[in-house]
Amino acid sequence: MSTATLIPEWAEQTATLIAWPYPESDFQPWLAAVEQTYTHIGAEIARRETLIVACCDAAHRARIAAMLAGRGVDTGRVHYAILPYEDVWVRDTAPLSVATPEGGRKLLDFRFNGWGGKYGHGADAALARNLYATGLLGDIPLAGVDFVLEGGSVESDGLGTVLTTTRCLLNPNRNPSLDQARIEARLREYLGAERVLWLEHGHAEGDDTDAHIDTLARFCTPDTLAYTAVENPEDPLYPEFQRMAAQLATFTTYSGTAYRLVPLPIPQPIHSEAGDRLPATYANFLIINGAVLVPTYNDPADAIALERLAGCFPGREVVGIDCVPLIRQYGSLHCMTMQFPL
Repeated sequence: MSTATLIPEWAEQTATLIAWPYPESDFQPWLAAVEQTYTHIGAEIARRETLIVACCDAAHRARIAAMLAGRGVDTGRVHYAILPYEDVWVRDTAPLSVATPEGGRKLLDFRFNGWGGKYGHGADAALARNLYATGLLGDIPLAGVDFVLEGGSVESDGLGTVLTTTRCLLNPNRNPSLDQARIEARLREYLGAERVLWLEHGHAEGDDTDAHIDTLARFCTPDTLAYTAVENPEDPLYPEFQRMAAQLATFTTYSGTAYRLVPLPIPQPIHSEAGDRLPATYANFLIINGAVLVPTYNDPADAIALERLAGCFPGREVVGIDCVPLIRQYGSLHCMTMQFPL
């Protein structure tokens, strides 16, 4: 009997967290454009649920409040948490929400090690505890877990299936003392994974998370997976993503039937100033109350991705948001948000 189950993203939510970029952050060269993207995302969230904004200090808070007010955001829907953070990618540093067998909720604070020791992470590793200490998450209990895991590396159907990648969770830079069987045991213990679907292929060029699942394949319902598709044989990513699509076709749902697979075409390559390809995919969407926020990249594929995701989420508004500024730092819309269910 599992102790808890990772709550799927489509569950009704109380709030969504974002951490606002600041002038001293890695976003400094593009800060004005990034703040416009943040303001748009924050406004869409606040229309439908509480928006929690992590910020650095009182002056930062006042600046953010002015920008949100300029977008017409109801100030009563926005709560601020002044706390330290290095990166804005709260998908991987905020606590994960699980449902207990008794019908309650619990927050899990997994260890964060800077995506396998790639970056400094002292403040980010403490973000979940510092956020909880503000009281903004209410009286839901928080438990620390001595296991390295980022929220962007796991997907849940809410029924006992966890979808993840071997490249990330089996990477020795995360939990080097644990083999696959022991990692599956941890996923069963903490996230209620009665079964784990291990995706062995797919890696967006420029992705420094070691192939987080939220750039590759996402549950839209317990029997629908939307996934990043590379359809141009001239694209260097084509062979690997063809193998990924083939493996997804072999997966079955919790009840044993084939998944409905919805391909999301990858946009044309976006490059950094140094010429490196950035990991832009449409799979990095966010499900919130009544809507799905989808990253767009000023690309003809935007319209195709929006249309296909609209077919996956009847009854929810599908909102495209320009995330080219975000991808400059190798993340997108899902990476910079974390939802908290009721």
